[in-house]
Amino acid sequence: MRPEERRLILLAGDLLVGYAALTIGLIAWGQRDWLNISRELIQERVQNWFFFLPFFWILINFEMYELRRAARKDETFKGILLVTGVSTLLYLLAFFLAPPNSLPRIGVGVFILSNAILSLLWRNLYIRVFTSQEFLRRVLIVGAGRAGTTLAGVIRGIVPHPLDVVGFIDDDPEKAGCVIHGYPVLGGAEMLLPLIEREHISDVIMAISHEVRPEMFETLLAVEEQGIEISTMPAMYEHLLGRVPIFLLQSDWILRSFVDQAHVGGIYELTKRVLDIIGGLVGTLITLVLLPFIALAIYVDSGSPVIFTQNRLGLSGRQYTIIKFRTMRNESENNKVRVTIENDERITRVGRILRKSHLDELPQFINVLRGEMSLVGPRAERAELVEHLQAKVPFYRARLLVKPGITGWAQVNFGYAATVEDTGIKLEYDLYYIKHRNLGLDLLILLRTIGTVVGLKGQ
Repeated sequence: MRPEERRLILLAGDLLVGYAALTIGLIAWGQRDWLNISRELIQERVQNWFFFLPFFWILINFEMYELRRAARKDETFKGILLVTGVSTLLYLLAFFLAPPNSLPRIGVGVFILSNAILSLLWRNLYIRVFTSQEFLRRVLIVGAGRAGTTLAGVIRGIVPHPLDVVGFIDDDPEKAGCVIHGYPVLGGAEMLLPLIEREHISDVIMAISHEVRPEMFETLLAVEEQGIEISTMPAMYEHLLGRVPIFLLQSDWILRSFVDQAHVGGIYELTKRVLDIIGGLVGTLITLVLLPFIALAIYVDSGSPVIFTQNRLGLSGRQYTIIKFRTMRNESENNKVRVTIENDERITRVGRILRKSHLDELPQFINVLRGEMSLVGPRAERAELVEHLQAKVPFYRARLLVKPGITGWAQVNFGYAATVEDTGIKLEYDLYYIKHRNLGLDLLILLRTIGTVVGLKGQ
């Protein structure tokens, strides 16, 4: 079963559960048998917003459409617990701020409780049924070298496994019978067709980085003619992890393929800029409303200044001045350039709260209005840090092909990069975004950012 199909099943199930919970809420609200929930209750007492509660629940719970999270019971429980708590707090806030007797208590309360219970049951049913081996696509990996071994390790490391790997095909006789990451090397090209028929293979993954031998090429053509889906290792790596495998790509990859793939149409650029302006105006308004409270908290905790500015690299390496609320001690900015790490001792008490809630990022909406940043894009870095990292991480400067963003694909998928290896992983996410960016992906990132903010997952 393909990832898109799994997400569609999750969405359909969540909507079904949501409207079942809504019905239960209406029954409790009407305090009568469900057959009598009709005109008098629905037309005269129930406001239209009540019927959109399931969509609001899905919006807050958008993080749980990431398939690796959705397949784990512990993540599912934490996700449902979080959305239940956030929904309750938000409604309590609206209830006490609204005029007396203008908002229902029983209907919404029962909806939240019912949706939590039903969602927990439904999501556990999904884990039990749709992540079982019977629903996995059976694959063969052609090539047991570095690329194939890396991919096998990726698949083995994802729990539960996203694919049922039967084994490797490799023409090197020295590898015959070897077991790599728990998967056997089953033979050379001559075994590919018989194994496909015998093992009911649905996919073949090409993981050969060198020139393909004529015998293997002919066999792969025959495989394609049988309707078996053939994909490349980099494409499958991107598919499984949402990252580009930078350490397995050739040095001329940027010029040979990435630049062309990273080009987008003018309509997308225009629409993105319009959305940036709208988002920038809304964000700036929110910043002005919260500014007195945040400024007071920062000043009481660690004095002035309240606002922090710093030169960063933007589109095409042009420098601009980023604006944020200060979250670190004043003297820390005079030290040698260093990346921020988890539980960094330089962060103040108020700064830790601001980072957790991402409120420190609010002034960057001014950068968005200026056109120096976008709502969505790679994280902006200092010129000195970019110069240091581009010598250690391949293709690092390719991040500068787009505007930096307040949020981004790397930010919602990975925390702070404390090491060069972590920086490489974040770059893989950034390059994936640059390569695949479109309005749908931007919207997904923004929705997942909401889940990150309400879950206080910032650092």
